[in-house]
Amino acid sequence: MKRDRRVKIVATLGPSSSDPETIRKLFQAGADVFRINMSHADHARLNMLVDTIRAIEAEANRPIAILADLQGPKLRVGTFEGEAVVLENDATFILDSDPTPGNVNRVNLPHREILEALEPGHRLLLDDGKIRLRVVECIATRATTVVEVGGRLSNRKGVSVPDTEIPVGALTPKDHKDLEAALEAKVDWIALSFIQRPEDLAEVRKVTRGRAGILAKIEKPQAIERLSEIIDLSDALMVARGDLGVEMPLEQVPGLQKQIVRACRRAGKPVVVATQMLESMISSPVPTRAEVSDVATAVFEGADAVMLSAESAAGEFPLEAVSTMDRIARQVERDPNYRSIIQGQRQEPEATGADAISAAARQIAETLNLAAVVCYTTSGATGLRASRERPTVPVIVISPVAATARRLSLAWGLHCVVSDDARDESDMVDRACRISFQEGIAKPGQRIITTAGVPFGTPGSTNMLRISFVGSDGRGGL
Repeated sequence: MKRDRRVKIVATLGPSSSDPETIRKLFQAGADVFRINMSHADHARLNMLVDTIRAIEAEANRPIAILADLQGPKLRVGTFEGEAVVLENDATFILDSDPTPGNVNRVNLPHREILEALEPGHRLLLDDGKIRLRVVECIATRATTVVEVGGRLSNRKGVSVPDTEIPVGALTPKDHKDLEAALEAKVDWIALSFIQRPEDLAEVRKVTRGRAGILAKIEKPQAIERLSEIIDLSDALMVARGDLGVEMPLEQVPGLQKQIVRACRRAGKPVVVATQMLESMISSPVPTRAEVSDVATAVFEGADAVMLSAESAAGEFPLEAVSTMDRIARQVERDPNYRSIIQGQRQEPEATGADAISAAARQIAETLNLAAVVCYTTSGATGLRASRERPTVPVIVISPVAATARRLSLAWGLHCVVSDDARDESDMVDRACRISFQEGIAKPGQRIITTAGVPFGTPGSTNMLRISFVGSDGRGGL
């Protein structure tokens, strides 16, 4: 099964989409990657979903990526005597370390690390930014604030501190357990929430030890300030627009989305655009026009993947949401302006042999109008280089490592196939031609270009290009 588009679709699984038949239909409708939100999934559910996806993968004979999204620290206020209060504009409101129920004048903030890090002038955003406080005075156990934007505040609502770098890591004790469970279940990607600094990623990399790709969710102003360092230490990024739009002015988010996508394209790292892409489809079988434009913008920009959250996890129309996103992406990629936009953002190859060969393969394939670029890869690096080039022709990635093929399913334009590594150059050509033919990408008489490394089976040694004809029997010829 090959997709008639290059951008990938990430679908979140949840109450509306956890049974095997629905997951199978989501895959058939266009989902390339399934996201499991560990905020709502225990380890038994995680294992059940992974087993279901792997069974569907075996039926379809196509690699499917699984993304486990760790919850991260959840910062919340305490409780109130009457379960809720109404804060008036310009009123004084205190957050403190006293665990007793709060009132209209104060409430417990059970996060000593926040109280210790706050400074006068810092903002606190409560309940997804609906309420805004500004600190006027603070000590290690109490912060006195003025209410800039008031409203109703109830028990355990979330707290965001966009001006404050909190001295806590991205992994909570729950996250550590969930991470180990996800790695044991052999998921392909781990998504990290609440990233503030590169050190947060280094901590997780020590645990994963290459067993899964690390995807950093960009949702904090502190992460934007150190974006290049975070990209260097990540395997992929996510533009988490929901929390980013709470912590930063909403009008800045579209520009930040473009900045992050382009930075990832320069670095050759996959980037996912997420949150509220088809939000109205939680309860409606059709999206708004603005949502269609939003998805199209991410595709035009060259994002590797677009993601559905509640639309596929808890919505009434999960299949329609995936099908709609698939149709939007296919239409954008047929648009006459799409290719010029993608080419206009293409980066010069880095001064390495592997990058030069990937760039040359793309140029040769486009100049000679070849049927496909075929990449042999063990680690996945060659596939990512081919994806970075954003060629006009299809890219087939052949890997003997199933985990590599699954991980690369997130990257733009890569059609991944698990197959034994080539024994020699002749077998390389035959295998590449045969797979191109069998996958419905190349026809007899067409030519393909293959990149590989000699000696075969050596990771990171891409050093060869080969143009070959697909024979009448699907095998290769000179």
